Amino acid sequence: MKIKGFTMLSLIVTLVLGTALVANAQSTGMRVIANVPFEFSVGYKALPAGEYSVQSIASANGLLIQSTDGKTSALRLSDATGRIKDKPKAHLVFHRYGERYFLAEVWNGVDNTGRQLLRSQEERAIESELRLASARENAHAPSVIYETVEVVAILR
Repeated sequence: MKIKGFTMLSLIVTLVLGTALVANAQSTGMRVIANVPFEFSVGYKALPAGEYSVQSIASANGLLIQSTDGKTSALRLSDATGRIKDKPKAHLVFHRYGERYFLAEVWNGVDNTGRQLLRSQEERAIESELRLASARENAHAPSVIYETVEVVAILR
């Protein structure tokens, strides 16, 4: 009887672990596809407007952003980020400074966490410059000096 119980327990543990591994592989293997109507930056690289695929690279904590025609791509480190508000649809979040757009977050609409891209030195410099200019003009400088722009995406 002990062997039968141990075999059953082993089978249950194997099924649970297998299900978790498959779910994790599916989660990291998902691609978010979006048509971005403006030029934007990922790190130091400027990408033209167009349709893009964004895929998580779990082994490197990174995101691969690639045009669907395969002509342009960028790779950027990212961190997991939790939902601030309920947004059940896949979407990309950009920070807009004047006419400059920087990819900031990627959400697949399935998971409770998204990926937040690390800000480039260029984005931080623009933000600091605008914050200083705003502080000189107004003693009550706003805490956020960029506009958030969201682009709807689909999951494949």
